[in-house]
Amino acid sequence: MSQLHYLTTTDNTRIAYRLDGPATRPLLVLSNSIGTDLHMWDGQIAALAEHFRVLRYDARGHGASSVPPGPYPLSRLGEDVIELLDCVGVQRAHFLGLSLGGFVGQWLALHAAHRIERLVLANTSAWLGPQEQWDARITEVLEAEDMRGTAATFLANWFPAVWLEAQRAEVEPFRATLLATNRHGLAGSFAAVQETDLRSALGDVRLPTLVIAGQFDTVTVADHSELIAEAIPGARLFTLPAVHLSNIEFPREFEGAVLDFLLQP
Repeated sequence: MSQLHYLTTTDNTRIAYRLDGPATRPLLVLSNSIGTDLHMWDGQIAALAEHFRVLRYDARGHGASSVPPGPYPLSRLGEDVIELLDCVGVQRAHFLGLSLGGFVGQWLALHAAHRIERLVLANTSAWLGPQEQWDARITEVLEAEDMRGTAATFLANWFPAVWLEAQRAEVEPFRATLLATNRHGLAGSFAAVQETDLRSALGDVRLPTLVIAGQFDTVTVADHSELIAEAIPGARLFTLPAVHLSNIEFPREFEGAVLDFLLQP
C-alpha cells in the first residue's frame, strides 16, 4: 500500500493523503463521501493507476485527517483540494468525487475551473434540502450514545438490503470505518451539504463532465444526477443499477465508465 502523507492547510488542519502511480502520469484526485475515508477507493486503485497518478485523501473530519470544529463550509472543502494540488506541485488534475466528494467537485468546477481538466460526479446532488432536515440529523449524531445507530443508518442507505442481510464482506470495512468516525467530523460535513444549493449555477460549468447515477440510490437519487447532467453543458450521464456506493457494488463497470471518459481524446 502506498505511503500516507500529510498536508497542513492554511487553517491548520491536517489532511491525510496517498499517491499511487508514476509521477509522470496525469493526476487524478479521488474525493470520498461522508462517513468514509480514502480506503473507499481501494478497489479502484489498480485500474486507475495504470493510466494516472492517483491522489486520494481523507476529507477533513474523516480517517487520518484531523477534526477541526465545524461547520465545514463547502468552499473550505474545495480549498483543501486546491492546497493538495499545490502541495504535490500539479496545476491541473482530473477530479472524481462521490456524494460529498461530488459536491466538492461541483464547487471546484464553479470556483477553480482552471485547476480541473475533466470532472466525474458520482452519486451526488446539487442540493439536498430542505435545510431544516439537516438540523435534526446533526443533533442526532452529536447526541447519540455511540456510533452504532448512525453506522446502521448509513449502511442501509449505501448498500442493497440483500448485501446487509447476507453480511457481505464488502460491507464490513465500511461498518468499521463508520464506528471509528468522529461524530464532530460527520456533523461538520453535514453542515457543508446543508448550506449548499448549486442548482442555478450548474449552467456555468464549462468542464467536460461525466455524471454517474445509482438507479436505486435513496440518498442522492437518480433524478438529482439527471438534473446535474442536464444542467451542465455537454455533460454525459451513466447510470448503474446501484444504491449509493456504486464503485463498490459495480467496481468494474464504474472503473470502465471513468476510464472511457478520462482517456477519450
